[in-house]
Amino acid sequence: MLQGSSTDEIAHLVESLGGEITHRLNIIDAVGAKLPADQLDTVLANPVIGRHIDDMDLPDEVEKPLDFDCKVRGHIELTIGPDQINWGLYNKMDSPALLSSISASWPKRLGPAKAVYVGEQKIPLETANEQDSESLTLSFAPGKEPTIEGESALRITFGKGTFHADLPGNAQAQPSQSDFELEAAFTEGCSTELVPGYTNNQDDYYYNSVAGIDALHMQQVTGRGVTIAVIDSGLWDHPNLLENTQGKSRVLARYDALADREVESLHDGSGHGTHMTSIAAHSGATIRNGKPTGWYKGVAPDADIVAVKVLDREGRAHLLDIVRAVQWVVDNREKYNIRVLNLSFSQLPRWPYWDDPVNQAVMRAWHSGIAVVAAAGNDGPDQMTVGSPGNLPYVITVGAVTDSWTPDTRDDDYVPDFSSRGPTPTGHIKPDIVALGGHITGLINHDSALATGQPEDLLSTGEFVSTGSSQAAALISGYLAILLQLEPQLTPDDLKCKLITSAEPAINRDGSLAYSPFVQGYGYASITRAITLGKRGCGNDDLDLEADIARTDFFYGPARFDDNDHATLPDMEQMLSTEPTEKGLSESRRWGVKEHVEREGYSTPTHPTGVDWEEIYRAEKATIERLARPE
Repeated sequence: MLQGSSTDEIAHLVESLGGEITHRLNIIDAVGAKLPADQLDTVLANPVIGRHIDDMDLPDEVEKPLDFDCKVRGHIELTIGPDQINWGLYNKMDSPALLSSISASWPKRLGPAKAVYVGEQKIPLETANEQDSESLTLSFAPGKEPTIEGESALRITFGKGTFHADLPGNAQAQPSQSDFELEAAFTEGCSTELVPGYTNNQDDYYYNSVAGIDALHMQQVTGRGVTIAVIDSGLWDHPNLLENTQGKSRVLARYDALADREVESLHDGSGHGTHMTSIAAHSGATIRNGKPTGWYKGVAPDADIVAVKVLDREGRAHLLDIVRAVQWVVDNREKYNIRVLNLSFSQLPRWPYWDDPVNQAVMRAWHSGIAVVAAAGNDGPDQMTVGSPGNLPYVITVGAVTDSWTPDTRDDDYVPDFSSRGPTPTGHIKPDIVALGGHITGLINHDSALATGQPEDLLSTGEFVSTGSSQAAALISGYLAILLQLEPQLTPDDLKCKLITSAEPAINRDGSLAYSPFVQGYGYASITRAITLGKRGCGNDDLDLEADIARTDFFYGPARFDDNDHATLPDMEQMLSTEPTEKGLSESRRWGVKEHVEREGYSTPTHPTGVDWEEIYRAEKATIERLARPE
């Protein structure tokens, strides 16, 4: 990449010396070029060139899958038959996996286990370490371990006849996945467990009701009139992505940044882009008890879509192609009414934010009136792991929360270890907010790399369940479309302000913060609170975007680093709990001032946080009461 004062002048110089221009990047006054080595020094000596980045032939991996400790994964879905259960096991290693033990428990009414199989191998029940009418533990001696090669299954049959799904309330009615506990351990020292799962997950994606989106959909607040651009791996032509809730076409354009052209179809070899678009804008109806609920599976099911391909099948992208993709979105902003740009990818930063070519382009997107949402990354739990472009202080950077498979309570919602932490190398607090990103259901094309590489995450009906800050970012992009339908005049800074001023921090019983701002940012994002309590004008009031773009001034955040590069903030020790919070159900942690103050047994906190939670509670309550009064 060659960067300077004029794209045209740089291009002319390169071509005059026999070089080839691969990318014209007017948005950052740069070009991508191929040059003979003996001509590079001549080009760099010309005053037109201000900067160059060499050796950019190979793409960077910008969308890394989560790294699981165990390379044998259990299927996300349990198959429940008339008198048995089947649990798929997938060995991701090149060599066979050796089972060291199996443990299982089930509803007592099913009776004792009648038989256990691993693949086609029947396991003698008389070898069980423990066995009763509702549980079983089997351990295997060295040399006698059952093996898992590729895909196999653990099957258990039961002794008390059959159970049926069509007998609700009957003692023999079919149990649900959450009624079973299964664990398979291996001689490699790892194990995999059956997840509790969600009821009817293929018809009800759950996160819209958890987030309060369902009530908005019932009032026809569905992102109508707003376009979300998704720069990712492409888009599968599924009806619920191609059409809105009224059956009208809503994919306005497809741009292939790798080939630098608009296309009629944008094959998604990875599957990632389809999944992100599905979370933000799936138009399929949510079904409960066999009937439509009136709300939809995507956050903004009537938003228009612009799909931009930059990631290849393996989730890799050239930096130059990413810049070109952002440039195309900015150039076509008015044509397609693009108000939101989703960037659900990240790479560990190589430069300060102001020198990062992608961030330079994204700053111009923000300046043009496009609100940019970026994933924090999946490289936690260490500090300073937020990736680019999420390290750009202007954008809305999103970390992940998991609900522990219990959508009916937030008391066990927590920030998982994988979610990247701040601060950025320039001291900015990131992420800005956290949002649901654990086991998010969505569409995916079945021949994509994610579908074929992670079959354990495919539901039997074809939907894909995936986890990461990418999913959390896509959710927030849908939030922005909702806000913009209600208030089209909101600027990107206003949108950011509304989200951060209404986010709910995790607070312990003693009033201390359960997580550092480098972990949770301002807290758990809430669309309903953003609508009712969110403020305007504060999104980036401590920055100067025009000075940054003009390169007359750059900005450092409030974080300070000690001699060991450990980051802190003024008064953080006073505000932050000294004990790490639980991963799962917590008796102490609550999300938000309302849940903190209204918790059972609440008393005035003794922890010296310096924050008057009760005063904030009273102010929020007064605002809600005022809004609820009829005019």
